[in-house]
Amino acid sequence: MKKTVVLGVSSGIAAYKTLDLVRMLRKEGADVFVVMTEAATKMVDPKEFEKVSGNKVYTELFEKGFDYRDVLKVRKVGHIDLADRADVICIAPATANVIAKLAHGIADDFLTTMVLAANSPVILSPSMNVHMWSNPVTQENIVKLKKLGFIIISPERGPLACGYEGQGRLPHLEKIKEEILGQVSYSKSLAGKTVVVTAGATIERIDDVRYITNNASGKMGAAIAEECHLRGARVILLCAKNAVEPRYIMEQEVFETFEDLEKLVKKHIKNTDIFFHTAAVGDFTAEKSLRGKTKSHKALHLALKPQKKLSDQIKILNPKIKLIIFKAEWGLSEKQLHERAKKKLKESGADVVIANDVSRSDRGFEADTNEIEIVGKDKKIKKISFASKRKIAVELVEYILELF
Repeated sequence: MKKTVVLGVSSGIAAYKTLDLVRMLRKEGADVFVVMTEAATKMVDPKEFEKVSGNKVYTELFEKGFDYRDVLKVRKVGHIDLADRADVICIAPATANVIAKLAHGIADDFLTTMVLAANSPVILSPSMNVHMWSNPVTQENIVKLKKLGFIIISPERGPLACGYEGQGRLPHLEKIKEEILGQVSYSKSLAGKTVVVTAGATIERIDDVRYITNNASGKMGAAIAEECHLRGARVILLCAKNAVEPRYIMEQEVFETFEDLEKLVKKHIKNTDIFFHTAAVGDFTAEKSLRGKTKSHKALHLALKPQKKLSDQIKILNPKIKLIIFKAEWGLSEKQLHERAKKKLKESGADVVIANDVSRSDRGFEADTNEIEIVGKDKKIKKISFASKRKIAVELVEYILELF
């Protein structure tokens, strides 16, 4: 069945880009309706959106010739009707003004009134000047909207129309399209399941000030947690203090050290159905953690010892759990990568081991993209080719569901 996408357009300079987003969504088979704020009509002529969408563009709550008696006769109000028909609503660009209105329940035009009446997912794709975006008021509004269940696609960094450079650019249209289509295609295939995901890097203290760690960002773990959340699971994200935030509201507990993470795993493991262990746990820890702040005027000889393997404990703690482990390797051939994954499979008792080469900057810990090799207990290899971590997460969770 054709999905109905409602695109809200507010008065950011990037409003003209939304024309291409309409084209992209129609190419994917969506029925697209556009709602513009009055100020947005000064940026782009509504007729241009009517031409590319093939549908009427909504700009006013009270159109010319409005008569309340007509409403009472047909029992149909434009902004309510469109809110009811929408499978997903996306505002791109979303200005600071529209964000502020939505955060405080102000409904004074067609767009904000429609969103207030909506039961569908609502995506906001902010675009504005870097200082407007970083303003504490805007950030407070974003936090509030996230808590209310709005999906926020953070703006990107780069040169801005106002002449500044920084965070504020409308995200790439492909990214917005991917989020919209994702929202209308999810099944509740994980409803009733509890999924735990670990994400980010542990730290190991040298003294009370300094520590050693790795550069894992938690992006892959966050993407998997988001995908499971969208499929109806109860998701518990165990994330490092500095790991990236997921886009959706879900249960989160924060760790710093190996011991912190180990305690959290033991706390949740008994009631978990599926466990994705993506966190980059440090392989070494200091033999002796020093007190205070070590003086820096002379050399420090630091002895490290191997850290316990958390991944090897999980099946012992809960033999019934479905365990998926990520194994980061450096500069290996594909064959070597497979062998390391098989070895880890045996050592940990995992159901699935996912190996990836983090020696390449476009698919390492901090990248937004990845490529993975999946090895299951049947020793069959499945490769998910180079793609965004979000797309990798979609394919991975789909594969895991089929496997189990």
